[in-house]
Amino acid sequence: MGVGRMSNVAIVLDHMRVVRGGHEIVPDLSLVVPKGSVFGLVGPSGSGKTTVIRAILGLTRVAGGQATVLGHPAGSAVLRPDIGYMPQGEGIYTDLSARANLEFFAAINRVPKGRVDVLLDLLDIASIADRRADTYSGGQRQRVGLAIALLREPPLLVLDEPTVGLDPRLRNHLWSLFRQWAEGGTTLLISTHVMDEATKCDEIAFLSDGRLVALGSPEALQQQTGTDDLEDAVLALSERSEVGHVH
Repeated sequence: MGVGRMSNVAIVLDHMRVVRGGHEIVPDLSLVVPKGSVFGLVGPSGSGKTTVIRAILGLTRVAGGQATVLGHPAGSAVLRPDIGYMPQGEGIYTDLSARANLEFFAAINRVPKGRVDVLLDLLDIASIADRRADTYSGGQRQRVGLAIALLREPPLLVLDEPTVGLDPRLRNHLWSLFRQWAEGGTTLLISTHVMDEATKCDEIAFLSDGRLVALGSPEALQQQTGTDDLEDAVLALSERSEVGHVH
């Protein structure tokens, strides 16, 4: 891959292998995430999505191959200000209010306090900002977690199942924000097990048992399999992959 092409790339996984507890969780994964795109890591629970995300963030050791993020090896200290991460389960302090959570993380990351109010408004949580987070609904906690990831206005957002358990109206609102941010140049890597959401990505990587089963835009995968539905396309490609893996 040439230098010019690399400048348009946010993440490169090159034959990445992850082993945990003596078990090969991700045997051999290669993919490229372009800058300014919404890229979906898709697959059922236990397919390896969170393991891949943790490897990209440098939270899980890469046993073989390479993981490069914004031109640096995954986990490099220089990357910390440039990645916003929303883990599954929100990652917030429930004994603090939304405002206190954001102010705490803003202070750690040396973000101006004014950014807190901007995010409270953007994610429609200003009206509950001073209540303890343990009184919030799941959707409200999700939005606080997302606000924390957005504090530094990072060029790369890594969101692990960010809309799980949310009502359809709120999911649609968040996806419209994701699209807006990508159009502004932010790269979003989003994991999901919901096919309806996968169709909203520019490109998806469908994982099964840590293996790449399908890669491409939703439209291209449907054309490749002659199907009208992304779920049918992925099922068809999964069956082909299983046959190929057996032989």
